[in-house]
This record gives sequence, C-alpha cells and structure tokens, in this order.
Amino acid sequence: MTASAPLALPPGLTVLERGWLSANNILFDDGPQAATLVDSGYCTHAAQTLALVEAALAGKPLTRLLNTHLHSDHCGGNAALQQRWPQLQTLIPPGQWQQVQDWDAQALSYEPSGQLCPRFRADGMLQPGSCVRLAGRDWHIHAAPGHDPHALLLFEPESGVLISGDALWENGFGVVFPEIAGDSGFAEVADTLAVIERLAPRLVIPGHGPVFGDVPQAIARARQRLAGFVAAPLKHARYAAKVLLKYKLLEWQRITQADALAWLLATPYFCALHQQHFPAHDLRDWALTLMQELIDSGAAQRQDGWLINL
Repeated sequence: MTASAPLALPPGLTVLERGWLSANNILFDDGPQAATLVDSGYCTHAAQTLALVEAALAGKPLTRLLNTHLHSDHCGGNAALQQRWPQLQTLIPPGQWQQVQDWDAQALSYEPSGQLCPRFRADGMLQPGSCVRLAGRDWHIHAAPGHDPHALLLFEPESGVLISGDALWENGFGVVFPEIAGDSGFAEVADTLAVIERLAPRLVIPGHGPVFGDVPQAIARARQRLAGFVAAPLKHARYAAKVLLKYKLLEWQRITQADALAWLLATPYFCALHQQHFPAHDLRDWALTLMQELIDSGAAQRQDGWLINL
C-alpha cells in the first residue's frame, strides 16, 4: 500500500493504493476546510481506511464521499466514514438511489455475492453528463456499464486523468456481474471501453492496482480479454465463480474447507453460475473442483483441512 501514485497527478489529488479486498481510495483537497474521497474500500478494512484518510487529511475534515459504483469493495467503508464525519455528503450513481434509500441488500448485490456492506446514507446523485468540482477542476461524469450496470467514470480533460473504477484496469477489468445474473454485460463492457478510448486519457486511476499511463495498451488487453469471454462464456463463468471465492478468502484469510464449501453452496451468485452454465455437474463437486483450481494456481493453500489465502 502506498500513499501516492507512481505517475504525476494533478495538484490536490492523492491516491491511496489498497490491497485487492479494498478498492483504491482517491482523495481530493478542495480547500482549507473541504476534501472529497472517491470510494471507501471494504468494510473489514474500515479502520485502516479511516486511519489512512485521517493521516492524509492532516486535521482537515472530509466533506464529500463519491462512489464510482456500489460494489462492497468500493462502498463498504461508507458507513464508518459517515460516522466519523456526520456532515459528510455522500453522492452515488443514480441507478441505485432508491435501492440505497430502501436498503435493498438483494438488489445492491450484497446478499447474492455473499459479501458484507453496512448500511450507509446517500445524500445526492452523480448524474452522467454533468460535472463535479474536485480540487479546483471540473471532472466529467460518464456512465460506464458492463462490470456493473450503474458504474461511473470520472474524467478531467485538462489533466487527462481518468478515474475508471473497475471498468478498466492495467490488465483487464472486473467480473461482468450482469452476465452472472443472466443479463447482457459483455456488449456494455465493449461500449465503455470505446468511451474510454474516445476520452483518450493520459493517466488512469483504476479501482484496483497502480495508476498507469499506457492506456491504449491497457484497452487492447481489455478487448482481448473480453473477446475471449464472448467467444467462450463458460470461461467467464468459471472465472467469476473463482473470483467470488478468492475475494471472500481475502476477507477470511483462512477458513476450514468445510466452511468455505458451505459458503459457496449458500451463495446465490455461485449457484446461479452453476445452474446457468454447468448444470450437468454436481454443485458440490463443481465447488470442490474450483477450490482445487485456486490451490493449483497458487491463489490458495490447503493445510490440515484449512483453506488459506496466498
């Protein structure tokens, strides 16, 4: 974890690069008594998020919180930040406004994914086609469906910096969650990559991993990955199932294999992937096979009946 990006960023912008369980946090200095944070990490890292943000603020209050999308690794720290700064204004993508007001954990994906997210308050919306003022610059808001149908990009044309969330990483993009639910997602990923290409950013601050500058190559790699998923949807389904388990293992760090198996069999997204793509395989056997593939790839280790994150 580092407190600054390896490439030059505009003044007043700090990137807190996090581990893969928590999305990167992006902090903007908006003036003597104002600051904005984009994305807040996973809830089990909330204390660490607070410590990092407070250290970077150096006594200044946090006044706004923006979420690129509402997956648990991007907004799981919202509640803790709101408790620490009660006047904090929280802005979210408009497509999930009502779901947050009603706190529909099913529609917000927390129940289907088997992940945690404490209830938080939303005070306003980030409307695509508008701008938000951050550290003295106007950042343009763009819709970025694909990984999540409600996701957003933030782009500042003068500096050429893009905050991409999980729409583009240096080596790919996030699991295409609509496809897990049986909805369209691959075409939307392609459309979002085309939007990023038209914006032609100089630098990208991704939701995970370091800031990067060779954006055309990153887009090319993402398109190649997408083409592989489109040509072989089972490849994406298998990848998504293993990501669900690996992400939860990042949270647990270690868990008995029996408990990990029980979690998989009780997780709706995992069961949906099995039902849609691998119904000929016994669900329990398929889960054990994927667990073994994580171990074989070096992403986990089995020891005395325990599954251990690596």
